[in-house]
Amino acid sequence: MPSTWSDVVRRCLLHTDTAKTEASEAVLPLPDICLTALRLRQKEQQAAKERAEDLWTESDMVFTTRYGTPVEPRNFTREFDRRCERAGVRRIRVHDTRHTCASLLAALDAHPRIAMQILRHSEIAVTMEVYTHVPSADTRRALRKLGKEVGKEKKGKHKQQKRAEEQAAEDGRQES
Repeated sequence: MPSTWSDVVRRCLLHTDTAKTEASEAVLPLPDICLTALRLRQKEQQAAKERAEDLWTESDMVFTTRYGTPVEPRNFTREFDRRCERAGVRRIRVHDTRHTCASLLAALDAHPRIAMQILRHSEIAVTMEVYTHVPSADTRRALRKLGKEVGKEKKGKHKQQKRAEEQAAEDGRQES
């Protein structure tokens, strides 16, 4: 017998309404690559339905097993991990793809409010402080720019100081 409610939840596939606010149900345009992938998925699912025949379970879900039933979360994670490996990218948690999306939007100079809408956050602070991680290349570029500006300022001060010293030396010679 499970010892806590969380033990029960972890072992069950829950189907609940995920909408928290009106904004979380707002229409969001999909990039063409997403539409193409969804159309391909629709064809794959139709072929699976034909193969399964009477074993198919009808639902309105886009991603299902070969019998139309919901994909168990652990199986989804395993498949996600396999695809990461096949693509030659570092394996991350599925939830971390939201952080990746936020960081990519920041790197592409998307306005923070747009990123907030895409990620369906109700507060911009969550988007900017929790989800958005500026890529290291951008950080290095920003630090190089900062270094150049500080260097210019420092050179300018050195030139001014040198000119003042030369002027003082010239004034001293003229006085003698």
